[in-house]
Amino acid sequence: MGETKLSYPASRTVDVVDTVQGTKVPDPYRWLEDGESEEVKTWLKAQDDLARQELARLPERDKLAARLKEVLYRESMSSPMHRGSRYFYYRQHANQEKGQVCFREGLDGEEQVLLDPNTWSADGSVSLGSYSVSWDGKRVAYQVKANNSDEATLHVMEIDGRKVSDVDTIEGAKYADASWTPEGDGFYYTWLPTDPKIPASERPGYADVRYHKLGTDPKSDPVVREKTGDPTTFIGAGVSRDGHWLLLSITHGWDTSDVFFKDLRKKDAEWVPLAVGRKALYYPTAYKDRFYVSTNEGAPLWKIMLVDPAKPQRENWKEVVPERRESLEEFAIVGGHLALKYLKDVTSRLEVADLDGKRVREVKLPGLGTSSILGGQEDEDEAFYTFQSFTHPWEAFRTSVKTGETSLWFRLKIPVDPEPYTVTQVFFRSKDGTRVPMFIVHRKDLKKTGDTPVMLTGYGGFQASSTPYFSGAVYPWLERGGIYAVANLRGGSEYGEEWHQNGMLLKKQNVFDDFIAAAEYLVKERYTRPDRLAISGGSNGGLLVGAAEVQRPDLFGAVVCAVPLLDMVRYHLFGSGRTWIGEYGSSENPEQFKALYAYSPYHHVRAGTRYPATLMLSADSDDRVDPMHARKFAAALQTATTGGPVLLRVERNAGHGGADLIKATVERLADQYAFLLQYLGMNAG
Repeated sequence: MGETKLSYPASRTVDVVDTVQGTKVPDPYRWLEDGESEEVKTWLKAQDDLARQELARLPERDKLAARLKEVLYRESMSSPMHRGSRYFYYRQHANQEKGQVCFREGLDGEEQVLLDPNTWSADGSVSLGSYSVSWDGKRVAYQVKANNSDEATLHVMEIDGRKVSDVDTIEGAKYADASWTPEGDGFYYTWLPTDPKIPASERPGYADVRYHKLGTDPKSDPVVREKTGDPTTFIGAGVSRDGHWLLLSITHGWDTSDVFFKDLRKKDAEWVPLAVGRKALYYPTAYKDRFYVSTNEGAPLWKIMLVDPAKPQRENWKEVVPERRESLEEFAIVGGHLALKYLKDVTSRLEVADLDGKRVREVKLPGLGTSSILGGQEDEDEAFYTFQSFTHPWEAFRTSVKTGETSLWFRLKIPVDPEPYTVTQVFFRSKDGTRVPMFIVHRKDLKKTGDTPVMLTGYGGFQASSTPYFSGAVYPWLERGGIYAVANLRGGSEYGEEWHQNGMLLKKQNVFDDFIAAAEYLVKERYTRPDRLAISGGSNGGLLVGAAEVQRPDLFGAVVCAVPLLDMVRYHLFGSGRTWIGEYGSSENPEQFKALYAYSPYHHVRAGTRYPATLMLSADSDDRVDPMHARKFAAALQTATTGGPVLLRVERNAGHGGADLIKATVERLADQYAFLLQYLGMNAG
């Protein structure tokens, strides 16, 4: 619908054929991997110029941008975090591009700005990463990022006077979340070398855990745990609130972790293994010299075990919260109780239990949607939690752990009216018969004629559950008469670890089968038809839509593919790729190569095929998923397709998560929606 023939920038091919595990693998666009070459830069600029020229001429784009400004520039606030006498929270003002970190002296005190990245650069290219406030509320350690990339520098600020230390500055802070000592005189963190001689894909294996004492040169920080040497692992450590215990985790992909601990009260204490060499995940929390360990060992839907560190052997562990039929997503110790967050058919349930696991009460939520865990201090009665759904704007609540008395802390106000819309949760059968859920957001008065445009999205990987969320940015699509659908694919954690493992490694094709089955369900049930059906996804979700597009080009009218992985034979050689081998596998393994090559989207683009209109979204400073994926796939698709246009749009001064500017988000979404309006044949609204 609305197709146009474009004159694309010339994409030469090269005669490169690798032999991988005995199979000849052509790679005609290998030259596009080198993002530093002048030829690639020239090609990429021409692609971006063409994309922006075509997107700018679309008739509904400016109206969409105007509406998106209304819904994206708004006042919002996170739930607060109590440290010392102060409450800290994240605040977005309607007249600013970036959010700020603010605080109050006491919950009802006057708001003060602590960190304001709006002032850090003239062009908005410098962003705030994570931040950590000391327990006494007197200092903050925070990440500063160029172009919103993953690479970061850690700084320390004295909150009184807002003085930033010129000594406590740590480079290589990509994975550094400061874990403060109780005294606030230092913190533990993960350090990553910045030596350019180390290939980017190998760097995670060089990460180690260090301790930084305030006022000392970070270059002399002692190493408390050496590097693993394995680039497929992550390493990190945290100190308990009372300062007694240092807990260290080494995770192998997204399904295995090794956990060690050390008693910091003992001089020269050695690391003691807590859970090592087992094919399971362990998340420990220390409280009153006991460890509460959330684990999926022998419990795909998770359980909590109690461990005495004096007797840490596995046979001495005691089960305090057994596995249930719902998946235990998260737990915390708040107000001397266990806060438990469960997921039942992809919607949240919150409970409070005593330390022996006995249920005290369920926390009543406003409806079916997504809540946070109770957040608060382990020894304070006050806690906060949030709730949202597709049609219920984000809210934060203050509650008493002891009594359950609850009051509203903040409600998001946004110029949209959710009232005309409803959410239908459906269940459909995938190719192998697996029952898969999907949320469908639509007008209450929808008539299923098969003509309504649908934007279908999903993720399906890395244990990430696609739970209901509120996004003002979805409403301009709904207001134009569209349907928004979210499929809960295998690879996530909607139904625990078994659901995850059935969508990873050699079973990754299940994820694509689930997504294709979701699309077929929407057509069969007359929500839409193929030429009115768009799919959209980013990162691992970009792999998802790329695979669906090449496997079933007849099923979709348009595709939006953002910051994707698409060359699954060589992905592990770029960016953070080796850290994902545990999830995807590697072509260096014969069996895994066979599975990867069977679905790798780049390798399955076929000449003379009518592919849907495709908008590729890339970012110039993406140091997580290398932009070479988008470049190579776009070149292949442009050459092969007999269908709609293939545009490659490049976000400037942007990392994997975008440019961290509201105006950039407005422009990107306006382009995306205008593209879909055009190529799904939607009437002007």
